[in-house]
Amino acid sequence: MAKNRPTRYQCHIPLNRVEGDLEIRVVVEDGVIVDAWSSGTMFRGFESLLVGRSAMDSLVITPRICGICSTSHLMAAAMALDAVARITIPDNAVRLRNLALMAENLQSDLRQSILMYMVDFAHACYADRPWFEEAVRRYAPMRGSSVIEVIRETKKIPEIIAILGGQWPHTSFMVPGGVVLPARAAELRLCRFILDGYRRWYERRILGDVLESWHAVTDVREWVEQSVSRRESELGFFVRIALDLGLDRIGGAHGAFLSYGSLPLPRRTGIHPQEDAAQLVPSGFFRKGNLEPLDPERITEHVACSWFKEYKGGLHPYKGRTQPQPPQPGENDGRYSWAKAPRYGPFAPETGPLAEALISDQPIFRKLVGKTGGSAFVRQLARLVRPVFMIPVMDAWLIELEHNPEGAVYQQPEALHAGKGSGMIQAARGALGHWVRLKNGLIDHYQIITPTAWNGSPRDGNGLRGPWEEALIGVPVRDPAHPVEAGHVIRSFDPCLVCTVHAVTAGTQPRLA
Repeated sequence: MAKNRPTRYQCHIPLNRVEGDLEIRVVVEDGVIVDAWSSGTMFRGFESLLVGRSAMDSLVITPRICGICSTSHLMAAAMALDAVARITIPDNAVRLRNLALMAENLQSDLRQSILMYMVDFAHACYADRPWFEEAVRRYAPMRGSSVIEVIRETKKIPEIIAILGGQWPHTSFMVPGGVVLPARAAELRLCRFILDGYRRWYERRILGDVLESWHAVTDVREWVEQSVSRRESELGFFVRIALDLGLDRIGGAHGAFLSYGSLPLPRRTGIHPQEDAAQLVPSGFFRKGNLEPLDPERITEHVACSWFKEYKGGLHPYKGRTQPQPPQPGENDGRYSWAKAPRYGPFAPETGPLAEALISDQPIFRKLVGKTGGSAFVRQLARLVRPVFMIPVMDAWLIELEHNPEGAVYQQPEALHAGKGSGMIQAARGALGHWVRLKNGLIDHYQIITPTAWNGSPRDGNGLRGPWEEALIGVPVRDPAHPVEAGHVIRSFDPCLVCTVHAVTAGTQPRLA
């Protein structure tokens, strides 16, 4: 830190290597962040754009919200219309939808980890670390060996979506009642070939061992050091660097975690994650070691610190309003973001792979969070190992499709005339929900809450910080010109502002509360 730097000052942190535009303002006192404000700098207007359109238009428009997780938005939109129609889709349609979503998440998890997160380890501020030269060799932008390899390998897995859904991104093959076409035997074999290649690469390069080995881990550091292949893998290198930097000691948020649940199980399947489970990824709310069933009625959105027309308290998405109220020149009324503030009851939970791991009762993550609380390290670790659990299930469902190629993939719903429904899933970054209300065959109301709306929310009417605002408190900042420590924390949430906000308002700046 510069010698003339005051002991208390405000610092503006524009973060790159996130999806979209994110601005963070912090107060640093004695080299530590003591307050933080997260600003989404663009207005998201998709909900308003959908009102008055045909119900089916949501299947084409909402995937354009994001080029990274377009399949997630399609699935949430299709499930919301399924709910309006009160229809149960055929088993093969369930499998095909799930496979497309899982393939998209497999690409996103590893691209985020290597191309967006690990890059900071090659920053010159770490030149004195013993691992720095190796980090540069692996993660230097656009030329690091791991960067190049991840780009090359991860571009293959969305081919599964293109084969099953006709294109990627922005496929629209999911419709109310199922999907538009079955998968032929040759296509399924090709999908299995792609997935098998991806698995072998993931085991060799990312995990450093076969998938099954991770299920027995009880101590991450010990597991990594038990073999050369684990130690030198991307996971092993991440663990060694992260623990050396103390990333296991920073970045905890409120200690509350939310999962909507995802990947509904076919009625006849060999996949049985838990007794009487309805979904592969369970839903729930986890806090202080306690797991509660998810209650969707407790979900609300607040706008006290957002640039929207004010309403009292929070509104459930079925009643939510998206009425922008841009800041005026010279105005300082405590509002500072185009993101709303989703809440679960009075809580501001985080969502994402770590929440899924905790609510799925994965022992190593329950142990890590119980020991040190949430952290940048454990959050990113959960993302790196999520493919361990996804890949075998994808293979099993592809085999089940091969064994029943003539199974139905579509059930004709009744006319989508009136009613309401929700599609709530786990996208790559966490809980994604679409809520729709139809009237006379047209969309009368539409609300979307994205994972980054949860994780990157501003304060609510009670002054409660959003999850990554809270996670920044206590984070040391050695060099205000290069606040990499803050970047480690924020990027562990895998921000996606393009999903959360959408139209730049020129000439305005967020104002501190």
